[in-house]
Amino acid sequence: MQNCKAIKRKIIGVLFGVFILGLSACSNIKEHKTLFFAHSLPVTHPVHKGILEMQKLLNEKSGGKLQIKIFPDGQLGSEREMLELLQIGSVAMTKVSAASMSNFAPEYRVFGVPYLFRDSEHLFSVLEGELGKKILEGGSEFLLRGLCFYDAGSRSFYTLDGFVKTPEDLKGKKIRVMNDQMSVQMVNTLGGSATPMAYGELYTALQQRVVDGAENNVPSFVTSNHYEICKYYTIDEHSMIPDVVVVGTKFWDTLSETEKGWLQAAADESVAKEKAYWKETVKENMEVLKKANVQIHYPDKSLFSEKSKPIMEELMKDPKMNTLIQKINTY
Repeated sequence: MQNCKAIKRKIIGVLFGVFILGLSACSNIKEHKTLFFAHSLPVTHPVHKGILEMQKLLNEKSGGKLQIKIFPDGQLGSEREMLELLQIGSVAMTKVSAASMSNFAPEYRVFGVPYLFRDSEHLFSVLEGELGKKILEGGSEFLLRGLCFYDAGSRSFYTLDGFVKTPEDLKGKKIRVMNDQMSVQMVNTLGGSATPMAYGELYTALQQRVVDGAENNVPSFVTSNHYEICKYYTIDEHSMIPDVVVVGTKFWDTLSETEKGWLQAAADESVAKEKAYWKETVKENMEVLKKANVQIHYPDKSLFSEKSKPIMEELMKDPKMNTLIQKINTY
């Protein structure tokens, strides 16, 4: 069954590649290039709005010579599948969680360390500094070049039955996590049972009680409509995993230096807008949760940070990760 699915994906990839080649030929006639940008979020999400800003900025900077066509809502697959499409050159760009990037470029694993960042100001001082740029560029080795980081807030637990006031409350609970080693380790270390699952399958899984809860940021909790089922949201803010705008190096290498400059500038300038959209959306979404009678609890974070310390200690046994974490702590 798995082989059939793999073959099917390959066929789709090949056909998609042929389709893009046809578009490229048309683009040359029209004297413009079209960048296919796929992501998994709904169009109401603040990150999608940030991508729309990038689309607009790139069109302006290039005088229409470089244009972005967006495929939202997971139309072209999961985050991992989209990254694989970038690697083979079938799609130009995507937006994924840094956790998904960690499966391809190991430096991104650092963002999954619980309570590594003091607050969002600390996070963005790292992301927008030299260290952040090095991490973005480091993905090129794996055919995935990061262009910029987007705000994805902080991740917290939401559950079907009762709050997660302490790590003890996670015992016996199946918690959906991203297909990422650090996310799995985090929930298991805190005492829960980590259950990796595609984001698109989660609503039904919650309805059918296949899982007891999940963890995500406020906008994703709302736009996914998971708040309709889960009425307990514990704002423990165990991790601040940013989103990453990624371009496949196979496409990047086809661009001239001028075109690369347009694309990078459009990405960089869209960050401030996306952060503003995020802040505004969180405020609006908290009102949505209150009206929907979702109960909110702010626990003692020290109980969670103390329990999760072994994750950082284990990661720091790796010399590269040790250096990276120490640098982050100096910001």
